[in-house]
Amino acid sequence: MTQNSERKIAIVTGGSRGLGRNTVLNLARRGVDSILTYNSSRAEAEKVVALVAEAGAKAIALKLDTGDAHGFDPFVDAVKQALADLGAAERFDYLVNNAGTSHHNSIEATTEDELDMLYNVHFKGVFFLTQKLLPLINDGGRIVNLSSGLTRIIVPGSAAYGAMKGAVEVLTRYMAKELGPRRIAVNVVAPGAIQTDFSGGMVRDNPDLNQRVAEMTALGRAGLPDDIGPMIASLLSEDNRWVNAQRIEVSGGMSI
Repeated sequence: MTQNSERKIAIVTGGSRGLGRNTVLNLARRGVDSILTYNSSRAEAEKVVALVAEAGAKAIALKLDTGDAHGFDPFVDAVKQALADLGAAERFDYLVNNAGTSHHNSIEATTEDELDMLYNVHFKGVFFLTQKLLPLINDGGRIVNLSSGLTRIIVPGSAAYGAMKGAVEVLTRYMAKELGPRRIAVNVVAPGAIQTDFSGGMVRDNPDLNQRVAEMTALGRAGLPDDIGPMIASLLSEDNRWVNAQRIEVSGGMSI
């Protein structure tokens, strides 16, 4: 195991559950320490911290509402303290903008409040949290933004959500261009339908929906969190240092 001065550190938003949790744990298995955020359940976040320790790495959980940009300055201060507590220098290496909320409603019925919520969490939050953290990320670092297969596969009732994720995909390419002089690679990962508690656990807990997803997927099943976390951890590593400005769909071949 490397010394603290050489260890990599990731910030993973929404790291207490689902894909974020799986990403943190897979980074830990690669010797990467994490600062993970949670919005409501500190208990779940601390469970992840304990599992990271079991894997031989370190993690610190910080509360953050990614839909409230007013909280980003205090969060940056908390990150600075967390970096010190992790025995690091003053910077980190990887940022995974994972935190998100689901939304299912038609274009006709979507309200302004619903659209504002999606914008604040999925686009404005990603934009300004990344902006605030840029002074703390090492040159040569990596950023991964989370999108969705719903930017490619059109499912009625997902217009607002899919459109916000589409905006994140465009933003990712701009980030890659503007941060290129700092050698920071920026990519977007677009999961397909995954069996987590996202959207109320609908893919995981609804057998009919799970079967429909399996039938439209080339590899014949719905996705699992462990299909995504290892991929993100690999994308952040030096093995993929020349991958930049890409949308990588991780869906088992949905609707191809």
